[in-house]
Amino acid sequence: MKRVLYIDGPFGISGDMLVAALLDMGADYEKLTKVLHSLEVKGFQTKVSRVKKSGLDMCDFLVELDEVHENHDHDMAYLHGHEHHEHEHHHDHDHDHDHEHHHDHAHHHEHEHSHHHHHHEHRGMGEIRHIIHHSAMSEEAQKLALKIFQVLAQAEAKAHGTDVEQVHFHEVGAVDSIVDIVSIAVCMESLAIDDVVVDTLVDGHGTIRCQHGIMAVPVPAVTHIVADNGLKLRLSHVEGELVTPTGAAAAAALRTMDKLPASYRVAGVGMGAGKREYEVPTFLRLLLLEAETELSEDEILKIETNIDDSNGETLGLVQELLLSAGALDVFFTSIYMKKNRPAYMLTVLCQPQQQEAMARIIFQHTTSIGIRYEKMKRCIMQRRQLSGVVDGIAVKAKECSYGDIVRCYPEYDSIRQLQQEKGMDYQMAYELIRNNVCRNPIERK
Repeated sequence: MKRVLYIDGPFGISGDMLVAALLDMGADYEKLTKVLHSLEVKGFQTKVSRVKKSGLDMCDFLVELDEVHENHDHDMAYLHGHEHHEHEHHHDHDHDHDHEHHHDHAHHHEHEHSHHHHHHEHRGMGEIRHIIHHSAMSEEAQKLALKIFQVLAQAEAKAHGTDVEQVHFHEVGAVDSIVDIVSIAVCMESLAIDDVVVDTLVDGHGTIRCQHGIMAVPVPAVTHIVADNGLKLRLSHVEGELVTPTGAAAAAALRTMDKLPASYRVAGVGMGAGKREYEVPTFLRLLLLEAETELSEDEILKIETNIDDSNGETLGLVQELLLSAGALDVFFTSIYMKKNRPAYMLTVLCQPQQQEAMARIIFQHTTSIGIRYEKMKRCIMQRRQLSGVVDGIAVKAKECSYGDIVRCYPEYDSIRQLQQEKGMDYQMAYELIRNNVCRNPIERK
């Protein structure tokens, strides 16, 4: 059986709603707390409690900021354009994580309010990477957190007409957004999810005020995220923002499927409360499904182009760039073109939402003036990463299964490291990893 997470969001999705739902489903809060304490970020504390919305019991995850970092994103009057207003804060609960408390104000991570004169930290991707790499997160959790940040940063860069590495903005740099995204990555790893289904994101309509002024809903970052990552979006009758950039980025980064399995068993439910008060209750529901693993099918994109006037060094570089950008595979085929000219056909296999990124690399770094592409169905074996220690060296292997057929392959980088550091030949290193990790894995992810 494989564990499939279904993100069911008819009332929107935000970072804190997703964290709350994952915790409600059983993610390890003690492990999360240790990671959050290790972050080189100051000015926050987290609180977990039980609340009720529409009579339903659910989890609430609150990132409470100090006065220096508070961005007052829960201020509904300001968000909807009213200059003068009064609002109260009800933070009179203690630090116990298992009692019930209610927040009637909204808590959101994507908007800065210019009428509050607090200091706000604007961090770029370089600072974000430093914070994550120097935390207590595992390597896999770090990769997921950075993937979510990258999706968000690319959308913001496109919205503001700049480069990803030059983006310094509140949405990614805010303390609560860092905490939310790190928490999502840690909780997802804790639950050992194999696949994530995201069908359709449901947003509201109208306008909302943020640090850049009055913007239409969906806000620009959300529209770019759904467009660039092939997500489906539906606008509801609700006036207001239901899908936040952090929520959309997380959905895009986590999604591996857009349809539910043909059959499954519901193994768990997670309910995460939102902080904003609209005409509908804001909460997110997650379903943990157990589905048969005998057949896994998805859709990939095949991109091809013929190149007859580039040298070998250029083609080698292009392959590296495409793989670094997330291509599933890149290879060359020798061909003969017009006038019997020897040439190469470049083939790239990637996810459909990566089409634009792959085309840009090809056009920028080769002499190609056109590419062709087609979407293809593929059937794949289920894959699971195994980790272990061989002679004091951490190594990894990949386990592939189809029904009762199981194969295990030591990872090439681990073979090379063991071979070089211990002075053994390649085959010996391969067998050592296979015997010590494949047959007796100490960790399954």
